[in-house]
Amino acid sequence: MPEQPQFPTLREFLRGYFHEDLEDEYGSPHAAAEQFWEDADDEQRKATAAEWVKFLKETKPLNLDQVNERLRELGSAWAFGNLAELEKISAVFRT
Repeated sequence: MPEQPQFPTLREFLRGYFHEDLEDEYGSPHAAAEQFWEDADDEQRKATAAEWVKFLKETKPLNLDQVNERLRELGSAWAFGNLAELEKISAVFRT
């Protein structure tokens, strides 16, 4: 039986919105997260937000390069330039 991915809805969000055309399509990761929030249903929003919080807790002791590497492993093509950008995504998921 195949192993279930640790963050299935977060992986889906990252692959769908944090792709290589993120800047061209959305302008910023914050805008991409806002578009996801608008597009998603309540169940997707709740699951993704919960997984984002869990991801941030698990990666808290890591440096930014390590966090970006974990995000890449989950399907993100975007590399954050600072931790404040991550917090902007958290703010979208708290709305």
